[in-house]
Amino acid sequence: MTSRRPAGRPRRHNRDDLLDHIRKLWVQQGTSGVTIRALSEASGASNGALYNAFGSRDGLLAAAWTREASRFLDFQRESVENTRTAGGSAADMVVAAALTPAAYAAHDDLGARLLLAVTLDDLATGELTEPQRRELGGLRHTLSELISLLAQAQWDRPDADAFTLIKYCIVDLPGALLLKAHKVTDPLAVHALEHAVRGIVSAPPPRPTS
Repeated sequence: MTSRRPAGRPRRHNRDDLLDHIRKLWVQQGTSGVTIRALSEASGASNGALYNAFGSRDGLLAAAWTREASRFLDFQRESVENTRTAGGSAADMVVAAALTPAAYAAHDDLGARLLLAVTLDDLATGELTEPQRRELGGLRHTLSELISLLAQAQWDRPDADAFTLIKYCIVDLPGALLLKAHKVTDPLAVHALEHAVRGIVSAPPPRPTS
């Protein structure tokens, strides 16, 4: 005899499946396309179940981005470490970090595009729950550690200007160049990004005056 779900009990939806739906909506329609209603229609989950799972529309975005960013940061740190252990220079390590979105897109193009589309600051809104804020804060800390490591390796500099210059290289420039390309892996965009980064790190930032 087969068991039947008691009438009235809400059907459970796998969180990873819901996050996959969010990711697809986001990449296809932009952040404006990611709504509770749109996700309900795409996934079959009720509005109430989605509010219970994510808290708000901003919570949908934060949850999807957090999952993608966690995967990406692991991939990025591994790329930098592989470059170091292979005998690469500090500049090579910065380039490896900057080009990670293109390498990542080779096996997860949707994830790479989503990550380039927004920043942590874009997602940190007042609609998030405290656990969601902590998750984003943990990602910010992980990224900051990598930026500091690269600034120290390249210029032996722990100051804010060195940190900011590395951030330009591995966060801002990839978003500006790769996302605007026809594909994240577009060879011309990748070429431009690598040489822009090498040019930036070829000279240290000015010493802080204060």
